[in-house]
This record gives sequence, structure tokens and C-alpha cells, in this order.
Amino acid sequence: MEPTLTPQQSLQLIEQMIGQAKRSFQRMSFYFLLWGVLLTLAMLATYLLKDGAPATQHGLPWGVAGVLGGILSAIHGSRQSKTEHVKNPMDGIIGWLWASFVITMLIIILGSALAHRDPGVVITLLTGIPTFMTGQIMRFRPLIVGGIVFWVAGIAMHFTSDPLALTILYCAAMVLGYIIPGIILKRQEDGLRTA
Repeated sequence: MEPTLTPQQSLQLIEQMIGQAKRSFQRMSFYFLLWGVLLTLAMLATYLLKDGAPATQHGLPWGVAGVLGGILSAIHGSRQSKTEHVKNPMDGIIGWLWASFVITMLIIILGSALAHRDPGVVITLLTGIPTFMTGQIMRFRPLIVGGIVFWVAGIAMHFTSDPLALTILYCAAMVLGYIIPGIILKRQEDGLRTA
């Protein structure tokens, strides 16, 4: 038999769960800032090296960013899991959403490499899905807008082959879709720590 809660206890429980969810979501700022900065730098490096050898033209900056980001994300995630005692059910949903994104992205990158195609446009469009959905789950408008920005940038990228235009579109999507929401999340996280 489950204990019955008074209306006051029910309200406290709900407030407690909302607080845990907010703290849980705000700690995601690290990932948006890390990946936003790394992928923006990879795109800028690709543009600057566009007249170099084929390896540096396309894959090398992205490979370095991917490996470095993966290692730093794994270290940070491992440290986080050791310090956090409360898991929010939404953490699992968001985790699986981003895991499915990474798996799909890796398949696209492999297929594009084998077909000698640039995966950038498709990945930019694809990035809109987990960004938008994370924003919806968190009820965090900057990520919702960020997902839409990735879709708009991906569509615009379909209509140009100019390296400078592609670089500007991609970097703008990263800044508006990852970096600015990451900064806002970080500020909220820092505010929760002091409260």
C-alpha cells in the first residue's frame, strides 16, 4: 500500500522534481559550449586549409575536433555521473536522442567518405533534430530556435557551393544553435549554484 501524500507534500515533491530537472538540464551547457567551439574551429580550419592537401582540406580538422570532443565529453560525463546522485527520467531520453544522432551522423560521414561527398549539409540539417527536440523537452526556447537555425542553414547550404558562404552559414548555425544557448544554460547553472 502506497502512502498518501497531503496536498502540501505533493506540491513539495513536484517542486523538488522540477528543481532536479532544472539542475540536470542546465549542466548540459558544457556539451553545447564544447561542441559549438570545436566544430566552429573545425569549419574555420577547413576553410583556411581549403587550398592545401586533400587530407587537411576536408577530414583532418573534423577528425581532430571529433576525437578531442569525444574524449573531453567522456571525461566530463564520467565525472558528472560520479557526483550526481539523482537521475531525472528525461536525462535518459535526451541521452538516447543524442546517442542516436551521433550514430546516424557517423553512418552519414562514413557513407559520404566512401562516396567522396561532403556530408556537411546533411549533418547540419540532421543537427537540427536533437537540438530542437532537446529544447522542446527542456522547454528552453534558445535550443528550439537553435534547431530551427540548423535547419535553415542546412537548406541554405544546399543552394551554394561557395566555401566562404558555407563557412559563414555553418559557423552562424553553431553560434546561434549551440554556443549562445550554451552560454545561457551556463548562466542559469551558475545562478542555481548560488541560490
